[in-house]
Amino acid sequence: MTMHDDQVAVTTGIVATLIQEQFPQWSGKAIRLLSSTGTVHAVFRIGNDLSARFPLRLADAAEALAVLEREARASAELAQVSRFPVPEPVALGKPGAGYPMPWSVQTWLPGTVAFDADPSGSDAFAEDLAAFIAALRDAETRGRLFNGENRGGVLAHHDDWMAKCFEESEGLLDVPRLRQVWSRLRELPRTGADVMSHGDLIPGNVLVEGDRLSGVLDTGGFGPADPALDLVGAWHLLQPGPREVLRRTLGCADLEWERGKAWAFEQAMGVVWYYVESNPTMSRMGRRTLDRILESME
Repeated sequence: MTMHDDQVAVTTGIVATLIQEQFPQWSGKAIRLLSSTGTVHAVFRIGNDLSARFPLRLADAAEALAVLEREARASAELAQVSRFPVPEPVALGKPGAGYPMPWSVQTWLPGTVAFDADPSGSDAFAEDLAAFIAALRDAETRGRLFNGENRGGVLAHHDDWMAKCFEESEGLLDVPRLRQVWSRLRELPRTGADVMSHGDLIPGNVLVEGDRLSGVLDTGGFGPADPALDLVGAWHLLQPGPREVLRRTLGCADLEWERGKAWAFEQAMGVVWYYVESNPTMSRMGRRTLDRILESME
């Protein structure tokens, strides 16, 4: 089942042809489609050291290229400040072989995603996650501000989206209670200046070895945003005890902590209904996050 109405098909055969035509130096490497909970890209491993990412949703090729170029710059910048391994950009491919958009090649990171190796009860993992977030916050914004796309700006600007989420979630969730939660969270004021943020710290973007953070994926969204944005990881990734470890390590004040909860709530509300059939793992993540948020408010 596809996840999006406008999803583009990409197969190992297409990838092999694209590599042979555009990057013949890799044409002898094995190509494997990775089983992934990702919702934006199909990911193929190329040999042992590389991965190729293909946008799933149809877009204008020039616009898609601009996005990939921006993501490559962001990933390279994040790699300079993270003490944990992250993918680094290697090349950009062109449309061809039946695939209509540009695509990207990155370094491959070994490890197990947190969907498959749940670190939620580990204080050590929480400390690692806090160290990762702190390093990003310390990076220079160089005068850049939040670009207005997706999460990370004004909570109340998401009211229309949340109204759709509540409507689509009838029969799936306790919508009246969740509406009340949003009515409170959306009012939380913004106080801190933008800091550099990963922007999507969900289990599918975090690699684990043992009970420690071993790497972070999907770094192309690195950019300035609400300092509370990366605190979504506290709710998507951690049980109550380690969650408090992360909060204490980062020194989060009450308002910042609550705004992090609000961004996690907004994200979770969207993934529950949108992926309930096409990506059950993501949908279950959303439910778990909402449960954690509701439990914290009792």
